[in-house]
Amino acid sequence: MVYRAFGAADAETQARILRRRTRARGLLLLIGADDALAVRVEADGVHLPERLVHRIGLLKRRHPTWLVSVAAHGQAAVLKASRADAIVVSPMFHSRSPSAGAALGPLRVAKLARAGRARVIALGGINSKNAPRLLSTGAAGLAAIDGLLDLG
Repeated sequence: MVYRAFGAADAETQARILRRRTRARGLLLLIGADDALAVRVEADGVHLPERLVHRIGLLKRRHPTWLVSVAAHGQAAVLKASRADAIVVSPMFHSRSPSAGAALGPLRVAKLARAGRARVIALGGINSKNAPRLLSTGAAGLAAIDGLLDLG
């Protein structure tokens, strides 16, 4: 699970709640772009936006047991993030996210999965109907936000 607080005043409180819940369920918790918060709540690592890909090495040296994932939206970003534990590539399909760009689709994610050394996780517009289209792409996994709501 990735918790992105976006500067919320109650970020630490929410992160601690998520930490308790993820531990109880045997899940990992990554904190979005805030390694200080990750330390305070004993998270399993951090998730970086593409613009912070340069911090991978520093974070891995300071916290060798952490998982570090990075968001990427194209091949150049995937190659820069090769030292990450996972690269979250998006958007796969049309997404309602205001920050989503043009859909990459299964063929491009397959190319990105082959280009990077880290595991590629597909995100963006994924739901129970289109997820099977990503099975043969080489992606290590799928991630979803709204797509989890259609499992119903």
